[in-house]
Amino acid sequence: MPKIARREFFGGLAATGFLAGAPSPAAPTKDTAGFKLGVASYSLRKFSRTDAIAVVKHLGTPYISIKEFHLPIRSSAEEIARGRKEFEDAGLIILSGGVITFDKDDDADIHHKFEYAKLAGMPMITCMPSAKLLPKLEKMVQEYDIKIAIHNHGKSDKNFPAPQDAFKAIGGMDQRCGLCIDVGHTAEIGVDPVGAIRECRSRLFDIHIKDMRDLTNEATQVPVGDGRIPVVEIFRELRKTNYRAGVMLEYEIDENNPLPGMMKSFAYMRGVLAGMQSVG
Repeated sequence: MPKIARREFFGGLAATGFLAGAPSPAAPTKDTAGFKLGVASYSLRKFSRTDAIAVVKHLGTPYISIKEFHLPIRSSAEEIARGRKEFEDAGLIILSGGVITFDKDDDADIHHKFEYAKLAGMPMITCMPSAKLLPKLEKMVQEYDIKIAIHNHGKSDKNFPAPQDAFKAIGGMDQRCGLCIDVGHTAEIGVDPVGAIRECRSRLFDIHIKDMRDLTNEATQVPVGDGRIPVVEIFRELRKTNYRAGVMLEYEIDENNPLPGMMKSFAYMRGVLAGMQSVG
């Protein structure tokens, strides 16, 4: 991590009091209303594994989805084991790994990525596959008993720009093949994320949450609650479907100092969920 970025980042922690021994829960707090609010570690891509772990703990969540920045796919088995131990010793719960790309029709490459997930303790791979590789991924799901959640990538995605595209593709596949709906990428192509959640609920394994000022432009991302993504309606729909998997903050802006925006995002989401609890 660059020294300046690190100093500014942890200066932010200290300024907010989080660095001064604030409690770091090892289980979800009651204000999450049954949801697993967590962090996609891509949000902390400029920071080391140790520092990323510290930030996730100080955000008051045990849930994490590990991006390769914090546990490289090409690591040795011993290195993966050490990395996994760091996460688990910190009290974090690994919900998934990714987003992992599957774009090479190479059995060894596909096997390696599933073996990586197994060694890292990832029960699910959030992935970006090419359509033609889905049959091979299904076989790996069955062999390793590791779920896959196809992450839609909007305008830049030639295979599955919208959640419904992936949903159709996995219709006849093993039930452990599902979706990670990225609400930002969904909105940017003119698809209602609430409607997508409703339509794809039977195979919805993961949510990447973010916010944008302009729903057609992912470059306008802001802290959750400051934009136009229908966050309240998203949580209401998830509650209707009895969704109990991860809602992972993927904070893609302010990469050198993401803490203030991440804290604001968590505070807003927890406020929404507290309000939902109060009305029953």
